[in-house]
Amino acid sequence: MNTSLAVARRAALRARAAARVRTYVAPAATQAPAPTSPAPLTATMPQDDDPQLADYPRLPFVSKQTRPARGWEDQQFRRNYGEPLHEQEEVLSMWGPDVPVVPPQTALRWFSIAVLGFVSFGVFCNYAHPQIPAVRREYPFAGLVSELGGYEENKARVEQDTEADE
Repeated sequence: MNTSLAVARRAALRARAAARVRTYVAPAATQAPAPTSPAPLTATMPQDDDPQLADYPRLPFVSKQTRPARGWEDQQFRRNYGEPLHEQEEVLSMWGPDVPVVPPQTALRWFSIAVLGFVSFGVFCNYAHPQIPAVRREYPFAGLVSELGGYEENKARVEQDTEADE
């Protein structure tokens, strides 16, 4: 009983796989292309007659990352066995460049907002800190020039004599 059920199930899977293969093959040149799942990489490539392709089917330029995750004989690559490969399969496969989830204009706007937020926070921190509540230290003898080695680069703040000014 279980073997006949398994055989029937395998036959149904093969029939569904064959139907799926037919849906992803490019339509004839006289028909309008069948809509596939919307994806950012749906730009169509020019249909030039390449003599090296001969009668190989012209497949749509759609990344396999846009396909649903389940329902494939090979779930890792999201394809069925025997399905024809695109001539640029290395770009359109699951291991190709990632399909952007967000349009580039939206991503640029979000990135600009984030950078503007960090810069404005830095400017706010730079100008919003309070003044130091103490008097800075001053050194005698012209800022300890001779005690620090006599270099003008080592000169500290010069002491201001408040009693002599009076």
